[in-house]
Amino acid sequence: MKILISNDDGVSAEGIKALAREFSDHSVVVVAPERERSTTGHSLTLHKPLRMHRLEKNVYSVSGGPADCVLVALNEIYKGKKPDLVLSGINRGANLGQDVFYSGTASAAREAANHGIPAVAVSLSLDFQKKGVKENYGTAARGLRQVLNQALAHFAGKKGASWAAGLRSWHPGMMLNVNVPNLPYGKVKGIGIATQGYRIYSTKLLKRVDFRGRNYFWIGGEYQGFRNLKDSDCWYVDRGYIAVTPLELDTTMKDVYLELKGKWRG
Repeated sequence: MKILISNDDGVSAEGIKALAREFSDHSVVVVAPERERSTTGHSLTLHKPLRMHRLEKNVYSVSGGPADCVLVALNEIYKGKKPDLVLSGINRGANLGQDVFYSGTASAAREAANHGIPAVAVSLSLDFQKKGVKENYGTAARGLRQVLNQALAHFAGKKGASWAAGLRSWHPGMMLNVNVPNLPYGKVKGIGIATQGYRIYSTKLLKRVDFRGRNYFWIGGEYQGFRNLKDSDCWYVDRGYIAVTPLELDTTMKDVYLELKGKWRG
């Protein structure tokens, strides 16, 4: 099985190393940003050149963002022959609710889905307000394997089916967004198939003045909780479950589309 791994925390991040170790029984290639590119969203580098460096066997850094990494890998490493699966993560911090629109981790998986490749984004839900908390990347890596075992067997329509069979039946244009609670593996309560939730952030913007008297700004929105929507990704992770949310490239609001279709004037 050919697996491409990327992230937005950078090629040296602990999360991506844990992910590569977990799936080392497959043919893994790591292509990730040379530095942290968190919250860059689905951006592509169009106005300056990208540079790729081989750091060790099957590990490469790219001067751009996560979506750039996937594009470079598909064209330069795989030479147009697609990998069987793209994994993005393990992100240091959750990507729940509308986070997926800002997340570089999600963008790498989405870029792969855009090229018709099965893709999964995986994140470890951390409380950054608590200091000295152990980061359980091993839990996230093992949890992702369990998610894939179950999801791919389901897609293949047969318990115990091979991953290859499940990947052949992967829904076109779909990526899975997986969020794992920061717990020891034995304390995770299970896996929940979740809807996309809604996280609440302050709209705080810090305005300051530099030493030359010019204004500058820090976007400093603080996390303030989530809407308590049953079966959402936020809801499951808060209760100690791995949340698996299927996302698609088509973001059409179907109800409004059907409401307006044939009735719009002009």
